[in-house]
Amino acid sequence: MSEEKPRLLIIGAGGFLGEHVSRAGRGTYEVFEADLAQPDGEKGLSVDITSEASVRAVFDTARPQAAVLLAAISDIDQCEQRPELAETVNVRGVAHVATACRRAGTRLVFTSSAAVFDGTRHGYREEDPPTPLSVYGKTKARAEALIAAELPDAPILRMALVIGFAQAQNTNAMLNRFAAKLRAAERVVLPVFERRNPIDAATLAQIMLRLLAGKDGGVFHAGAAESISRYELGVRLAERMGYPSKLVEPQTDPAPGRAPRGLDHFLISERVMAACRMRMPSCDEVIDRAIHGTTQSDT
Repeated sequence: MSEEKPRLLIIGAGGFLGEHVSRAGRGTYEVFEADLAQPDGEKGLSVDITSEASVRAVFDTARPQAAVLLAAISDIDQCEQRPELAETVNVRGVAHVATACRRAGTRLVFTSSAAVFDGTRHGYREEDPPTPLSVYGKTKARAEALIAAELPDAPILRMALVIGFAQAQNTNAMLNRFAAKLRAAERVVLPVFERRNPIDAATLAQIMLRLLAGKDGGVFHAGAAESISRYELGVRLAERMGYPSKLVEPQTDPAPGRAPRGLDHFLISERVMAACRMRMPSCDEVIDRAIHGTTQSDT
């Protein structure tokens, strides 16, 4: 009789990153997918993280040994416009999940963001104090503090920019929207003044699984080995996908009315490389992996 697999609960599985984590985890775990809109399949569960009772019910059903918390209001501008909603989901909802994990003895990976930093200098390490500019960044910083207090052994994983395709429709996958515009020969305007070190969803999913399998906790950064402007990233993506790069146009000044964003979010990722025994890819490797959905991590 085959040994029973440990159970993994993905909270926020309906997003494009959830797809990648679910797919990558199925060889090792019995995967339960949870989201506000119940995912398809017998192990699809409906959860509202703003409701303590809803979170408790999902944990009672899945009885997970491991969990990944992806659910959040991640639209920076929406958070700025609706700060109470951002606080309810991104902070109080996280508290409910952390409490459930502590009660169940579940190992959690929590996804955070480089938006906890103001982006006024090049290169941030895990021990640097948060200096968020936006409502979104402030809620993520508060959520990190909650996780650290409730689950000190839980990995908190920060990313500057995640790229990849989603199979499902209506997700937050940037590449799906980007490619759709290029197919329609529509111009895409991207800032030259915002620099990030992106990571592709497939590689990020592998990092999450390795952190779940390990014992290290605390904050980890994950991003490409070097940074790139969002404009240059768009140009390279268009070229790799066979679209005219002239459709990608440079934005030289911040658009009015948008939430504040850091100019330089380069996350130094040495700690996650050591913990996961893998190297961080270059920007070109991230682009190729994002387009093709593959990963080639060193062990």
